[in-house]
Amino acid sequence: MKTSKFLLGFAMAIILIGCAADDTADVIINQEGGNPTNPTTPDNTQIGGTLSEDLTLETGTEYRLTSALIVPDGFTLTINPGAVIRATAGADVYVAIMQGGKIMAEGTSTNPIVFTSDSTTPNAGDWGGLIILGKAPINSVSGGDATSTSEIGGLPYGGSATDDNSGILKYLRIEYSGGAADASSENNGFSFYGVGSGTTIEYIQAFEGKDDGVEFFGGTVNASFVSVIGAQDDSIDWTEGFTGTLTNVYVEHRQAHDKGIEGDGFNTDIGNNSNPLFWSAPSINNLTINGNGSSNENEAIRLRAGSRALFTNVLISGFAEAFDLDSDGADSPTGQGVLDDETGVMDITFEDVTVNLKNDTGDTFGEAEFFTGIGSGTGADYASWNSGWTRN
Repeated sequence: MKTSKFLLGFAMAIILIGCAADDTADVIINQEGGNPTNPTTPDNTQIGGTLSEDLTLETGTEYRLTSALIVPDGFTLTINPGAVIRATAGADVYVAIMQGGKIMAEGTSTNPIVFTSDSTTPNAGDWGGLIILGKAPINSVSGGDATSTSEIGGLPYGGSATDDNSGILKYLRIEYSGGAADASSENNGFSFYGVGSGTTIEYIQAFEGKDDGVEFFGGTVNASFVSVIGAQDDSIDWTEGFTGTLTNVYVEHRQAHDKGIEGDGFNTDIGNNSNPLFWSAPSINNLTINGNGSSNENEAIRLRAGSRALFTNVLISGFAEAFDLDSDGADSPTGQGVLDDETGVMDITFEDVTVNLKNDTGDTFGEAEFFTGIGSGTGADYASWNSGWTRN
């Protein structure tokens, strides 16, 4: 992938962003008056481009995101409670926090931070989403401080800093995201690339997105109080050796979509190149996935490409299949995780589910080896933490 290009003018800033990685055309944005990297006054609330100084978005102010907003190494984007960022149309309109950059976005339950579409008739896929790129381990590279590059923007991520800190997200909602640059390069609501455990992620929602709600590309970051409603692809997705913990996760399906969770041990388009080899192996605690009924849905959770995962306290409702485990043999030993007690479910309840477990791994195990405590799961208790900041 070629490196993205960013050119910034002065009196009238003409920002050219070349995203060679996703084969999109350059974006040309004209910004007149004031400082385009610090538009915090009422007459200068248009934002975009590459920051050359720290930027603060103020409480009670609406901003218009007209191009990719890039936060480079050494700079911080601070977003105060109640700020609203309205994005113009296009897959090239997104926010990216690069390695070494930070986002400090701390809303409150009564005054959340909102990223949404600028359209008067918003739809899923109107704009890109939020991308954070850290220095934590990924298994798509050979190890050490080697990096890969993101689908959107061709930006570097990955490394060896397990506790890398990209900032704070709290009480933040992203709506109508997921614009696709092409068939293989798609934005998500939240894209976490090699993000480290020093980053705080709590109370986030992806609402009515075109692609995945939240996707983890490797990394060690933990996330809690995660809501994904109306995603049209996978609601939660992980790959490239993600090893964080997800706690209190609520997924609700609506229109056409894919899975509640798709977990890959490695990126099958790249390969598991880590040395020594490691797989995605997250822990998921307090999970609810609500589908549209067993006659209308396929699988709630699909694990493949060697992924491990430990689930505790799960409620799955309205699916033909609850868990589908796939493997392609020795290079993708998903079933071995079950045999090694690295994959399994403790305390789960099924409602309107036809098949609890579909085993396509080639390894021999059944429900008794995979589930304990059937009928004991209560899920995420969403009503106790969603008030005031989420959309329904």
